[in-house]
Formats: sequence, structure tokens, C-alpha cells
Amino acid sequence: MVNFAYLFERFPSFGQTFCYREVAELGRQDVTPPIFSIRNPKNEPLQDWDPRIVERVHYLPEEKELLEDVRRASKKRTLAPEILAALDQWGRRTDFLRLHQAVYVGLRLQEMGIPHVHAHFAGMAARTGFWINSFFPITFSFTAHANDIFAPRNFEIGLDKLVGAARTIVTETDFAARFLRERFPSCADRIRRVYNGLNLAEFERAGFSSTPPLIVAIGRMIAKKGFADLICACGLLGQRGTSYRCEIIGEGPLEQELRDQVHELNLQSRVTFSGAQPQHEIRRRLAAANVFVLPSIVDPEGGSDNLPTVIMEAMATGLPVVSTNIGGIPEMVVDNETGFLVQPGDAVALADRIEKVINDRSLASKLAEAGYRRAQELFSSEKNARELCALLLRGTR
Repeated sequence: MVNFAYLFERFPSFGQTFCYREVAELGRQDVTPPIFSIRNPKNEPLQDWDPRIVERVHYLPEEKELLEDVRRASKKRTLAPEILAALDQWGRRTDFLRLHQAVYVGLRLQEMGIPHVHAHFAGMAARTGFWINSFFPITFSFTAHANDIFAPRNFEIGLDKLVGAARTIVTETDFAARFLRERFPSCADRIRRVYNGLNLAEFERAGFSSTPPLIVAIGRMIAKKGFADLICACGLLGQRGTSYRCEIIGEGPLEQELRDQVHELNLQSRVTFSGAQPQHEIRRRLAAANVFVLPSIVDPEGGSDNLPTVIMEAMATGLPVVSTNIGGIPEMVVDNETGFLVQPGDAVALADRIEKVINDRSLASKLAEAGYRRAQELFSSEKNARELCALLLRGTR
């Protein structure tokens, strides 16, 4: 019997492939917890999700149907007086749907005899888990990722209350675990680091045969990804007479601004935008590349990357990585061993390191092989999913 359930804000989502991979790996280990998703992903790029996983997802109803479901439960007297009092007292205050979603999910977890629920991100799903724990004898935990802890939004049930109430707080880097332990020292013993994982067998190895050398970058077109610095670095490479082409894969609100920057620097023949791509296509593009670049920065609101999955994917492909020394990135990329790290915002240093890699195939191969070994050691989905599962099952038997 599976003694925990998953609760996601949206699942599966192309921007959160690490969640999907975690669920898929647990399935390979014959662990198939129920999956609840608050929202049904819509208008997302097509992905090659396993239909057997998608069919397991229980999508919560929209607001009108949700409120009616809770009203029916109230009339049937299946809700404790304390729950009804909390719903009444909260009323229509901000985030009131989280309480009703907690009732909806909590009743179904009780029917299934499941005593624990795990959410991803210290956001909507974790706040719903908080209320499930408040209303029912069901514990909750969550995996914290990046902006949800480095630049959390202001909700009445904030990060402090989530950390204080959760049975276990998982995060994906030692950097983030230290950050949380320093901020919440009384909860330090409940904060655990579990790296995200990959099935390395899915990735083709890079051959470094692209002519001219291909720079690949992947991510959302948002400030913290630092793509403006990459475009500046591409301009510098062009001024130096370096032969290259650069492909940026992804979509987001800054896409037009970045396209304008490419036009201003007259880089249209060198820098291309490919939009969001399914996972099999991302694996193919990585294998065709000579170097992977992610010039992450800390954005004006304090948001930053923590453990970017795309770096992990590049390492699994056997690519050297050029990135920046923020968040948990140095736990992935060891400077001058598996790639290069520069200060965020330093386009000159970024161009220097990219040039060094694409002009020296022997160096690129050496860095790439060390990166692949590090990915095997740290980011095996089999090992990391088993570690997470043991944490989630602790105390539920």
C-alpha cells in the first residue's frame, strides 16, 4: 500500500519536468502514489508524457464546482465543526480557495486511508497541504525549489508557517538547505537535501561535430536566466572573429526584448530562438551542441536559479557547461573541472570561457567527461527518488 499522495499546483507541466521525472522514476520502482493537481495545464507545448502517468492525475474542480462539493460535504455532516468554523471565519479572504481545496483533497485522502501528502514548491500546493494538515489527521511535506524560498510571495500562510507545520521540508541543493536552516533554525532537523534526478540512459552523448560550433542555452525568457548577458557575449565573440552559432530554446515574457537585442547587435545570422521544445527534441539539440550555457543572475526581486534541470541534462549529454556561481549551480558545475563558472552579469568573462571551450576540443571533451561522471554520481533518478520516498514514508507506517 502506498502511504502518501502527491499534490501539485499543475501536473504534468513542461516547465517542471523534474516533478514528472520524479513521479515516473517512482513508478519504475513500483511506487505509484495518487496524484492530485490543483490546475489542469493548458496551452503548454506538446510533450511526450507517458499516458499511464497522466491518467493517474486527479484534477481538482474549478471554483464553482469546488465550492459546491464542499457545501455538499457540509450538508452531509462529514466535516468536523472546526473545519466549518475555519471556512466561515476565513470567508473570502485572499487564498480562500486553498481551504476548500484542502477539504476536497483531505476527504479523498481519508477515504483512501492515506496519512501523508507531499507538495512541490512552497506555493499554492504547499499552502493547500498546510490546510489539509490543519483539518485532518494527515501530515504534509513539500519540496522547496528556488524563487519560492529565495523570493517568496506574501501570503498569510507564508514560508515561515509552511516550514513550521511541515513534517519534512525537502530542498534540492545544499545551498538551499543551508539558506532554510539559517532562516528557520528551530526547524533545521526537518530540512533535508535531495537532488533532483535524471535517467541518464535517455540522453545521447554529444559528439562535438557541429560546424560552426554550436552554443545551446535552454530556459524561460525571464530575467533570472541572464540570456541578455549571453547575447552580449555572442556579440563579443563575433567582434573577435570567433566562428559560432547560438540557439536559445524556450519561451517567456522577455522574448521580444531579447530578439530586439539580437537585432541591435546584428546577430540575426548567428543567434536563433527555437521556442519551447518537447523533451526528446531538447535531448537531440543538446547532443548536437559543443557547449551548454546558462548565465543565471539574481533578478531585481531576489529570484535566482537553484538547481537548473537544464544543466543536469547538459551534463548527462556529456557537454561542458558555462554558467554562473549562484545558488546551487556550483554543486553541479565544478569550475575548471566539469565546466566554467563566472560572476553573474559578466558578459566578457562569459565570452572568454565560451571561446575557450569551443576552440579547444580536447579541453571540451575532458570537461564533458568529468561532468558526465558527476551527473552519474549525484543526479541518478533511481537513487534520489528512493531517498525521497524513504523520507516521505518515514512515520506513515
